[in-house]
Amino acid sequence: MIMAMFFQQLYLGCLAQASYLIGSNGEAAVVDPRRDVDDYIALAAEHGLTIRYVVETHLHADFVSGHRELADRTAASIVISAEAKAEFPHLPVTDGDSISLGDLRLRMLATPGHTPESICIVVEESGRPVKVLTGDTLFIGDVGRPDLAGGAGFSSEEMAAMLYDSIHHKLLRLPDDVEVWPAHGAGSLCGRNMSKETSSTIGLQRRLNYALQPMTKDEFVALMTRDMVEAPPYFALDAQINRRGAPALRHTPSPRPLDAGEAAHALENGAIVLDVRTAGAYGEVHIPRSLNIGLDGQYATWAGTLLRPDAELVIVAAEGRVDEAAMRLARVGFESARGFLRNGLASWRSAGLRTASVPQISVHALWQMMESDPSLQVIDVRRQGEYRNGHAPGAVNLPLHELGDLARSVDPERPTAVICAGGYRSSIGTSILERLGFGELYNVTGGTSAWMAAGLPAAGAVS
Repeated sequence: MIMAMFFQQLYLGCLAQASYLIGSNGEAAVVDPRRDVDDYIALAAEHGLTIRYVVETHLHADFVSGHRELADRTAASIVISAEAKAEFPHLPVTDGDSISLGDLRLRMLATPGHTPESICIVVEESGRPVKVLTGDTLFIGDVGRPDLAGGAGFSSEEMAAMLYDSIHHKLLRLPDDVEVWPAHGAGSLCGRNMSKETSSTIGLQRRLNYALQPMTKDEFVALMTRDMVEAPPYFALDAQINRRGAPALRHTPSPRPLDAGEAAHALENGAIVLDVRTAGAYGEVHIPRSLNIGLDGQYATWAGTLLRPDAELVIVAAEGRVDEAAMRLARVGFESARGFLRNGLASWRSAGLRTASVPQISVHALWQMMESDPSLQVIDVRRQGEYRNGHAPGAVNLPLHELGDLARSVDPERPTAVICAGGYRSSIGTSILERLGFGELYNVTGGTSAWMAAGLPAAGAVS
């Protein structure tokens, strides 16, 4: 009996990453799986599907894929472009190759540009293209950045020219009603103008996507290579891991519980306290010199940006969230969380060990401080483009990913308020500054969004 197509997007908000399970007549393929693969196996079983293929659109740089573990556990074949030079057993594909999946055909389009080995996957039903999984080649509202080829031997300009050809000679030749399903959404650093929508159609993108508007190849190349945000250092690491194939998570060590004395000893020997609680909880009380990267935000991305992969970590988490913290680090290739503080800050305080705090202040309180204390310095840790679009008057722009280096330009002896868009990045910023010896620190809750909403004076390109 012919069964309807099964198709489900699995979206991971913290990494703004989408993977897919596609099935037909009992057979399934998983496309661009994340590191932890249990959900794919469970979902396939729930719908009576056997996973035959694990397909990668390219060697991902922003997360570690679970392709190898998933293939090992399901006896599936890993499908990836021959250009990837993958170092694990796989089925190499080139432009025009296809695989059968029940009553479906998955046809591969070679679409270099984001990376040299990028492919898109056209899902054909009854010989007609109905969906295209575009990986990091085409996003909703954007296209993939062309500067992540790394050691592949191509310049950003050469990659952007390839991307132009891939879009215009491959993707835009698909019918307008073909659905577009990318590998990322808003918040990912693999593009710069992505929509919060996680799917669209070729026709809508042809009309609405700024990068798909009529322009010459030279104009496209200039547009794509201008004002690119620096890629986080962990991107190169993750691409290397994905070329080799990551080990199964069950083979990676779990953080062990540490009492306060053991944690203090680890810190004395160079370990870093990674406090993954909310900005409010961290601000109320924390271990001095902790790095606060809250789980309820882009935790893995910022951990990968601000920490070394080999940094020995001691996690401080709210009750029941240690495993989540370690898992989300593993998703970006960080497996150095050696321990966690048993019973959290309560055990640290019970041991009589020193603590610190960072007051959380509203935008109105910040404005009052700015008017009454001329020594106050305000640091805006958003990216330059965000800052240029409007900021608190007098705020100095030191983007968070560069704050450790740029902080020498401000005075650690002066009272310092840190602001971002909403209060998440600024809390990270206060923890970085505390580690650098800044004394009187304040985190601005609500951030610049609350500042603008309150109608307070602003500078920059505000309307």
